[in-house]
Amino acid sequence: MSEPPSERSTTGGAGEVPGGGGESARALVRAVASGFTELEEPPASAGSSTEPNGPLGWPGYGVARERARERTGESESVVCGTARIGGEGQGGGEYGAEGPGSGSGGRGAGVEVVLLSFEFGFLGGSLGARTGDRIVAAYEHARARRLPLVSLIATGGSRMQEGMVALSQLQRVARESVLTRRAGVPQLAVLRDPATGGGWATLGAAADVVLALPGSQVAFAGSRVRPEGADPTAYTAEGQYAAGHVDQIVGQGELGPALERWLTLLTGASDTPAPPPAALTTGAPYDPDPDPDPGPDTDADAGRPGTGPSPQTLPAGLLPPDAVRREREPDPRSGQEAVARARSARRPRAAAYLDDYFDWREEVRGDRCGGVDEAGMRCGFGRREGRTVAYAAQTGTAARPAGFRTAARLIRTADRLGIPVLTLIDTPGAANDAAAESDGAGPAIADVFAAVAEATVPVTSLLIGEGGSGGALALAAPGRLWVTPDSYFSVIAPESAAAILKRPADQTAATADDLMLRPQDVVRLGVARGIVGTGGTGGTGDAAEGDDGANSGRDAGGSGDTRGGGEGDGGGGADRSDAA
Repeated sequence: MSEPPSERSTTGGAGEVPGGGGESARALVRAVASGFTELEEPPASAGSSTEPNGPLGWPGYGVARERARERTGESESVVCGTARIGGEGQGGGEYGAEGPGSGSGGRGAGVEVVLLSFEFGFLGGSLGARTGDRIVAAYEHARARRLPLVSLIATGGSRMQEGMVALSQLQRVARESVLTRRAGVPQLAVLRDPATGGGWATLGAAADVVLALPGSQVAFAGSRVRPEGADPTAYTAEGQYAAGHVDQIVGQGELGPALERWLTLLTGASDTPAPPPAALTTGAPYDPDPDPDPGPDTDADAGRPGTGPSPQTLPAGLLPPDAVRREREPDPRSGQEAVARARSARRPRAAAYLDDYFDWREEVRGDRCGGVDEAGMRCGFGRREGRTVAYAAQTGTAARPAGFRTAARLIRTADRLGIPVLTLIDTPGAANDAAAESDGAGPAIADVFAAVAEATVPVTSLLIGEGGSGGALALAAPGRLWVTPDSYFSVIAPESAAAILKRPADQTAATADDLMLRPQDVVRLGVARGIVGTGGTGGTGDAAEGDDGANSGRDAGGSGDTRGGGEGDGGGGADRSDAA
């Protein structure tokens, strides 16, 4: 016989659903980790009550807790302890040449963590005063030992029978989360079914990386307090993923390997700058009539762990991914050629560079404000030769505000965790439609400028294609920017500049020369340190990996270092004055 709702439920939310929570707290711990050692019971806080019916004297509360103990074998709704995730003896999936937890291949010893696992069978996994005491103790232990904190969340929210004493536990959890962020200790959350109310709004949504089990209820509002007729998808893991609040949807059988990958990435602090990638090229000749819109750089496996973007290095019908050549290309002879090469559909985009640069990687998703720009910005963490590097990569489209906010979130997360950052720049410019303005294009770009400026970890930037004005510059690290031979960087597109200057269309090429936007021009102007080479793997061409790399970049003048490009100046000097 099922218990009456007053004894089974917690807040009137998703926790009221019978059979929620999936596996028990300890069963899930055993499934994803080894060597679990439970933390000692912490002392009771001031808000805890020794009365059988709690601080409110709620009728039947003491009886309900006793039944929960008998049913689950637990004395509270959360189990906390230390454990090891990954390593020998645990399945870890495929990682390429290097396995998580190891420096240079093979399986390592895994990652020691503090685990916090909710027991949904105990009053719907609700948060009461003693639950708060345990969670606070887990956070304190994680900071003292500098161990990542992993939360396996299945809760209906705050415990109704303890009233405001229970609700105020969210403030305690929020403070512990902030202190742990400041300490640079990673926080991962796994959203089980259900993850609703304050558990989602504190432990879940505040984590550095958020994973969710398929089909889970994930929402602030519980199932019994939602508006009638509300779209049910919005309250699911899949809905939260679509809105950019969840980074990955992970099947329960894949959860252990997924956690191991993420923990390996997020514990890879380093003060060594990421080397700039090598330039990739198709070996194709200069196309005088490029396709200005090569299309988005997306993948079909979004949300699946361990996949990252598909190796969509070139459009269909052209060179396959494994045929991307690394042959030295001459620098563009004119501004028009630089623009044409950068806009060519044959030029490799971000996915090709990321696949070439990293041994394996995982993506974060969304700006945590309801926005996703997967067509314009790819962000995540990857492993390269035993080191973690965070990345924010533009894909060649007009970047949208959600993409900029996602990049800022990625850079700040990496900065807190001490992980170096790589940015790949490739956009004709920030999206300038009315929807983008309403969505906060200006503030979003400002946020990226600020994130790069305030970063204490080294940020390395590579311009791989179009460098369109402030939307591109926002991702560029001052003093650590390199460029590829098939790129350009400009304050404005040549066509737009010619229109503003009221020049005829046939003067666009001359305007491109006037803007000095070629890669060798950008180096000569002191904006970039050098033009990366195309030989070998990333960073081993003409751009050195260390801070002295500028001295080994190709000569600023490059090959064919003339500005006219055969088109004539067209009175550019006077016109430039007019533009100012």
